[in-house]
Amino acid sequence: MSKKAYLFLADGFEEVEALTQVDFLRRSGIDVTTVGVGKAPGELVSGGHGIDVRPDMYMEQLDADASDYDALICPGGMPGAANLAADQKLRSMLVKGNNDGKLMCGICAAPAVVFGNTAADILGTRKFTCYPGFEERTDATHLTRQRVETDGNLITSMGPGTAAEFAVAIIRRLTDDNTADTIHSSTIQK
Repeated sequence: MSKKAYLFLADGFEEVEALTQVDFLRRSGIDVTTVGVGKAPGELVSGGHGIDVRPDMYMEQLDADASDYDALICPGGMPGAANLAADQKLRSMLVKGNNDGKLMCGICAAPAVVFGNTAADILGTRKFTCYPGFEERTDATHLTRQRVETDGNLITSMGPGTAAEFAVAIIRRLTDDNTADTIHSSTIQK
């Protein structure tokens, strides 16, 4: 049975961080659904660098109590991460997903802005990493500054330059080492 992930997009999202996840996870057989946040059905979501994306579905179409997924993924970019953090339905879904042990994945500003103590408090006392400077928005006691950090059901990463590594870490957790290694080598990563 295929694993399922929701990836959330709000205006100002970082395109490399979001679309690398969609591409690599779909290559690995994971069912990734992009979800537009703060948009009405049919509207495009504008990335931070002018790339518009039509999400597969919209937040208003998603049941906040849903449990039909294995991972929730939040890309960074500003104001994209702030727009995600401002959505009450998404915050509720993140809290429920975390409490249910679902894989929680955030990159760049998202670990601090969306998962940090100012929003859904997904970080708790777990190790994390984020884009340099955003740790100031959290209790940075457990900041590691690793390119990708995994602690329990939490996977975090630093930014656009680590997006491929982040995707492989998610794939490794949702599938197996062989699939992750195949994606890693076929996408010519170091």
